[in-house]
Amino acid sequence: MVDEAPSGEEQANPRRRFIKILFAIGAVATIAGLGGVGKYLTPPITYATSWPRIRIANINQLQVMQPIVFLYPDTDTPNWLLKLGVKAEGGIGPDGDIVAFSSICQHLGCTPGLLNTGQSPPCNPSYKAKFPMAYCCCHGSQYDLVEGAKVIGGPAPYNLPQGKLELDSNGDIYITAMGPPNIYGKGPGRTDNPADVLMYDTFNSTLVTQATAIPSSG
Repeated sequence: MVDEAPSGEEQANPRRRFIKILFAIGAVATIAGLGGVGKYLTPPITYATSWPRIRIANINQLQVMQPIVFLYPDTDTPNWLLKLGVKAEGGIGPDGDIVAFSSICQHLGCTPGLLNTGQSPPCNPSYKAKFPMAYCCCHGSQYDLVEGAKVIGGPAPYNLPQGKLELDSNGDIYITAMGPPNIYGKGPGRTDNPADVLMYDTFNSTLVTQATAIPSSG
């Protein structure tokens, strides 16, 4: 008995199955490849698990209402270290008058000016400060630096975030954390959870080191 040659349909089926297998392998390889590319296209998400502890200055360097500007907690965020001349909320030192605050207005991110008692801002000569304060000439936001930089006028929705300071036996002043709310432009704004303040204030940023905390004057 002579075997019959396979029909065209029977010859085609193995080829179709082979082609389907090739397509399946190619699809799996493509998906795997896209996953690998995705790792490189998606930026990493980072934030600090603890605040940097940074020396800002020595107590003997401070003069009343003459700020020392420093960066904290990242290299893009300026702050003031201030001796107010009057005891203040959260103040350290023999007179309880040394404080630190973010120098970014909580309204739209301008830089407020500092006023000692009796001084006027250049944008509003008729205004006289009743205590050490910050006055933002962009839109009139006003902050009482004696009472934790709380808002006392203007459109700012939140107080200026206050730095937590320590003073050692040599008179060196360290910043160890930032209090709520979040610094302007970081996070949702008003949050009192310390872990949330830390996460949002340091989200995908470059933390300062002792070498980068004080901007160069040169």
